Amino acid sequence: MEIKLIRADESHAEEIWNMQKASFYNLLIKYRDYETNPGNEPLEKVVKRLKQPYTYFYFISLNNKNIGAIRIVDKKSNTEPKHISPIFILPEYRNKGYAQSAILLAEKIHGACGWEIDTILQERANCRLYEKLGYRKTDKIKNVNSLMSLIFYIK
Repeated sequence: MEIKLIRADESHAEEIWNMQKASFYNLLIKYRDYETNPGNEPLEKVVKRLKQPYTYFYFISLNNKNIGAIRIVDKKSNTEPKHISPIFILPEYRNKGYAQSAILLAEKIHGACGWEIDTILQERANCRLYEKLGYRKTDKIKNVNSLMSLIFYIK
């Protein structure tokens, strides 16, 4: 089984949006972070991101089937880090190493260092994924609500 990243454009906004809602639904219900959860974003926000000149949205494709997506913010700057936000895999394809493969592919495209990412502190599997890929915790933690906090990583 081969994972590929396939660049998305504005014509793919609705497909990304629907996958994003499905992928983040359980976290939205669990943490009730209605202002920050990608699963609660309007379609217009996905369209706006796709129009940004520094946004690279890729489908995560498994055997020519889109199973998730990853957005890279890369301003091609020596002073600003690249950022992953969001990355998601549809629920039925999780825990098979596909997110890890997608991040490694993104690093091949955009460079292996100069990255930052944040994730839910309470989601230990997400934290382990980034740590396994060489991301290091920073001291920055942002409390979103009484149920969840974001932890920030760099590489």
